[in-house]
Amino acid sequence: MVEAIEKFFLETVGEELCVFFCSLLPIIECRGAIPLGFALGLPWWQTFLLSVVGNLLPVPFILLFIRAVLNYLTKSKIKLFYRVGNWLEAKVEKNKGKIEKYSYLGVLIFVAVPLPGTGAWTGSLIASVLKLEPKKCFLAAVGGVLIASVIMTLISYSVATLAGC
Repeated sequence: MVEAIEKFFLETVGEELCVFFCSLLPIIECRGAIPLGFALGLPWWQTFLLSVVGNLLPVPFILLFIRAVLNYLTKSKIKLFYRVGNWLEAKVEKNKGKIEKYSYLGVLIFVAVPLPGTGAWTGSLIASVLKLEPKKCFLAAVGGVLIASVIMTLISYSVATLAGC
């Protein structure tokens, strides 16, 4: 089954778009896309660019529209929407202190930490709920994504090269 999915994606969209689409996904973002690019044999610079662009693409939409989406989801009579809305609000509550304390610098640092759940999606979600200015938050997210992408590129490509992969 996994081989069929892999074959479908690689033959249908190609390696570059696989990396790009992977970087668009919440939680995975550049943290998963860059190792994927390495595993697919793409050059580091191409993987880096595809991951950064893909990771940043949803950020403006999150910053501008997530509050309205959250309001809709948490008030929805559809059980799945209600659960997703409450899960997102719980995620915000759990992490908002980290950003609230340092404002825009907090967004940058939170996004820059290359761990699952601390990327541009979550950072933008929290910043939006805290009603921080979207333009400044976007710049902070860009900085954080660049830092996280540099870290992941160094880890994925340098360590693997040193290990003889």
